[in-house]
Amino acid sequence: MPAVSFEHIVKRYGAVTVLDDLNLAIEDGDFLVLLGPSGCGKTTLLNLLAGLLEVSDGRITIGDRDVTELDPKDRGLAMVFQSYALYPTKTVRGNLKFGLAASKLPSEEVERRIAWVAKMLQIEPLLDRKPAQLSGGQRQRVAIGRAIIKKVDVFLFDEPLSNLDAKLRTEMRLEIKKLHDELKSTVVYVTHDQIEAMTMATKIAVMDGGVIQQFGTPDEVYEHPANLFVAGFIGAPAMNMRSATLAVKAGKVEAVFKSGARLDVSDYPFQAPARDGLAVVIGMRPEHFTIGEAASGGTAQFTLPVLSAERTGSDATLYLTFEDEMLALRVAPDLAAGLRVGSTVPVQFQAGKANLFDAQTGRRI
Repeated sequence: MPAVSFEHIVKRYGAVTVLDDLNLAIEDGDFLVLLGPSGCGKTTLLNLLAGLLEVSDGRITIGDRDVTELDPKDRGLAMVFQSYALYPTKTVRGNLKFGLAASKLPSEEVERRIAWVAKMLQIEPLLDRKPAQLSGGQRQRVAIGRAIIKKVDVFLFDEPLSNLDAKLRTEMRLEIKKLHDELKSTVVYVTHDQIEAMTMATKIAVMDGGVIQQFGTPDEVYEHPANLFVAGFIGAPAMNMRSATLAVKAGKVEAVFKSGARLDVSDYPFQAPARDGLAVVIGMRPEHFTIGEAASGGTAQFTLPVLSAERTGSDATLYLTFEDEMLALRVAPDLAAGLRVGSTVPVQFQAGKANLFDAQTGRRI
């Protein structure tokens, strides 16, 4: 399966520029997720790759082929749509077979591929049913089957799970990831759901305003977000953000919060020497806090009032008030149940887990 490359891509609608000088390289066999909020340009980029939209400027290559001007049918792609796009008058077998209509394969090969896809997706008992007789999850399996039966170079998915309930989304995430592992194919997958991105992707391109804000592995974009947008978009509950000022003295670097509380960030991997007085934003993940007295060094300690708690069975989120704003902590459910609103609790934050951003530019420092 070839690599995919977007080179200096521009997409305009009249005077409106949706994508401007976008560059992205997808390696052979990658499962790339285009992740971002509605209107960020991710579906536009996918449709440019599919040939459903024309590129205003730049070029798209698949392997060593420039496909920028090719018709969709000549690009060696298969696409799974959000709406399934199944033919209601055809059976499951007929829908799968239709995907091979233009291939002129021998009938024996067509039947062999149908049997292969049906077994892989566990839809063998459904082959003689029509879409109206199928559940949402079954329809999505058929839509995926119609794509993989072509055995093409690159598979495209446009928010394929958004119409499914939570349980089915979990099941289909596992099925799609399993298919990728088995087929070793190149996948480009569009979603606004960060859980899908974090659990399925080998690489994530986080987009906003038609710009790729960060490109990297799921761990990279989660642990080391490139800017405030990525930091706030990735994670549930979202990363806590607090304004602070750097104080540099005798080789020690501290982030001083508005309340006067201090966080020792001397060991933070600054990209440039820390400047005294620099206005920063401190990013703190909810899971990097602990409740109770500190047992070791390397932590910042606060005593904060309880605002509320949310329990979700195996997990819980505790909301505290810090500098007149809400601070989210991930805690054990039994701990959350034992705290009452208005009481105060000692809280520690692991200084080594802090993320620092320039308050003016929003970029990681």
